[in-house]
Amino acid sequence: MAQQESGAVLQFAPFQSSVDEGFWHRLSSLKLNKLGIDDSPISITGFYAPCSHSQVSNHLTLLAESLPPEPSEQSSTQSISRGNRNRCSVPGILYNTNTLESFHALDKQSLLKAEAEKCTKGAPRLKAQPLPGYSTSPSKTCALLKSIWNDIHSGKAEEDSSVLSRFLLISFADLKKWSFHYWFAFPALVLDPPATLVDLKPASQWFSLEEAESVSAACNEWRNSSPTADVPFFLVSIAPNSRATIKHLKDWEACQEEGHKLLFGFYDPCHLPKNPGWPLRNFLLLIYSRWNMKKVKFLCYRESRGFADLGLSLVGEAQILAPQGRAAEIEWRDKLHVPNAVGWELNKGKKVYRCISLAKSMDPTRLAVSAADLNLKLMRWRALPSLNLNILLTRKCLLLGAGTLGCQVARMLMAWGVRKITLLDNGKVAMSNPLRQSLYTLDNCLNGGEFKALAAVNSLKRIFPAVEAEGVVMAIPMPGHPVPSQEEESVLDDCRRLCELIESHDAVFLLTDTRESRWLPTLLCANTNKLTITAALGFDSFLVMRHGAGPFCSTTDNGAEAMNALSADMSKFSLTDRDGGQRLGCYFCNDVVAPVDSTSNRTLDQQCTVTRPGLAPIASALAVELLVGILHHPHGIYAEGEIANSSSNGINEQPLGILPHQIRGSLSQFSQMILVGHSSNSCTACCDTVVSEFRKRGMDFILQAINHPTYLEDLTGLTELMKSASSFNLDWDNESDADDNVDDCVEI
Repeated sequence: MAQQESGAVLQFAPFQSSVDEGFWHRLSSLKLNKLGIDDSPISITGFYAPCSHSQVSNHLTLLAESLPPEPSEQSSTQSISRGNRNRCSVPGILYNTNTLESFHALDKQSLLKAEAEKCTKGAPRLKAQPLPGYSTSPSKTCALLKSIWNDIHSGKAEEDSSVLSRFLLISFADLKKWSFHYWFAFPALVLDPPATLVDLKPASQWFSLEEAESVSAACNEWRNSSPTADVPFFLVSIAPNSRATIKHLKDWEACQEEGHKLLFGFYDPCHLPKNPGWPLRNFLLLIYSRWNMKKVKFLCYRESRGFADLGLSLVGEAQILAPQGRAAEIEWRDKLHVPNAVGWELNKGKKVYRCISLAKSMDPTRLAVSAADLNLKLMRWRALPSLNLNILLTRKCLLLGAGTLGCQVARMLMAWGVRKITLLDNGKVAMSNPLRQSLYTLDNCLNGGEFKALAAVNSLKRIFPAVEAEGVVMAIPMPGHPVPSQEEESVLDDCRRLCELIESHDAVFLLTDTRESRWLPTLLCANTNKLTITAALGFDSFLVMRHGAGPFCSTTDNGAEAMNALSADMSKFSLTDRDGGQRLGCYFCNDVVAPVDSTSNRTLDQQCTVTRPGLAPIASALAVELLVGILHHPHGIYAEGEIANSSSNGINEQPLGILPHQIRGSLSQFSQMILVGHSSNSCTACCDTVVSEFRKRGMDFILQAINHPTYLEDLTGLTELMKSASSFNLDWDNESDADDNVDDCVEI
């Protein structure tokens, strides 16, 4: 900046801004989690300090704590501490637009002047309930200048001088690309005519040796005192005996003593030897407006290594010329007349905004997490404000089967924000798998194939590094598949391992390709009252269903001891849920035979899961949506099965819609049915008889069910039921076709 000469217009070094990355991260979180599409002005705080280096100016800095705390932090986060000598707090306003077009369309000068004039002309103030830390201004900055002007006339600026340096920040946050467009303004009210420079020199040349020593000591004491360390504007009074005293602006009258020198001091962030810093502009206007002083001596306070440096600091004298004409001077004194303003920060000498991208500097995993959460958090802006992302984030899901269904369900769970996924499967990736099973590639098929559970986990982590995925290579023991005596202990170990896995997870998906492989998990889930979702495929049809609550409806500790002990109170086992309604059934409740071996003596097309390719994605998506619906329903696992034409539909419907029990679909008809099936007291997997027998006998019961196909039918009474049905003869009356009396019909 050119050297200033005596009598020339006083030129000021502009404020410079600096934004810490933490501010943008905090703004992104606030935008996603709280603000949504609300573009109300936000009160923020900037920080600056006196210049402390002869070659570098200090910037006004924004940090993460510059923004108001989020609601979850209100109780734990303290307000910005005062008294930090290296951080003088400055109030500001942030206006964050919702679109880049809105950002570009802002009229920058109107933000500083025209909007303020609207407030002075009696525009009605909008009443709204502000968020914590938010302005209720009726327009974007609406009277930022008016606030400065009013603070000067009301005397508030003398009580809290930081308001003289108020600033404005407009921005647009592109949360997909992690780029931020922004522009700072440091509003300065314009003196008309402008102030002229009378004298400006280093403070060490202006003071006598005694005055310089006393001023340095007084400044150091002011800066080291907690109540005054961050007070950026002050008065320096020098007595005839060269003793200097520093006082607050509100003590101006007390400083009007005969023979005293009076200087108006401020923390100067600028390092230039021939120019004072930007804060002096509004300070001069305050001095002229409040105390009608036309010649002002000022101290540009600067430091070195934490102490006053009078060689770097400047002392100057400015001449403030009165407006020409009495009418002009009266208008100037009118607090309703807001002077013009300047102050938009230049970017490399041009009046353009700045743009910063954090994507390249961010950890890829953190970037992936932010991107993955973005769509879910955007749902809460308008479409689904009640979406509980935390409940999805913390749930642990166990997927039994890592084939066509398992791959699709795992990816859908991650898309919904589920981060803890365990896949169980004992198969290996075959050459025919990658086309339908989306987590595998040709490389997984080579050298005999990798285990599906392990390959799927590796694929999930490549897709989303933040997922907490685990693969378990294990076969599920199945009824109808007898176990040789030498393998019994190994099979029982698998049973115990499966018990532990189900116990340690919140939701279980049954995605295996045989009916009998679903039996043991269904029993264990009924015993522990776990959320259980089944998806099963035919050639062109599918079934997706949620299992009802287990027969042991009260909330108990289902630890190892409880699993191996029979409850003394058998009345707890029931066909009703905890609310007295009939329990929803499980996958086996409609069967009248126990699960048996369905894989032996089968042709190739019967051995493979032959289905239309589009079926698995449909069923998998519905299965995951069903889980999300359960987690958001107030009754959870105990929620009743709902259908589209239910009488209560539309009255108690949840934000995610109805919560069905069973969804049966057909691709051949492009149709879908919603059904409700209640629990059966003869179910081979979830009835009170089976669960109580498992609790009493533990692994011996499971081993007997595996080795003896008819055991479950005998235990549940299905054998007797089938015998009764077989021995029952219907006597059809064929003598009269016209007689359709309902009494002749028998219901079984």
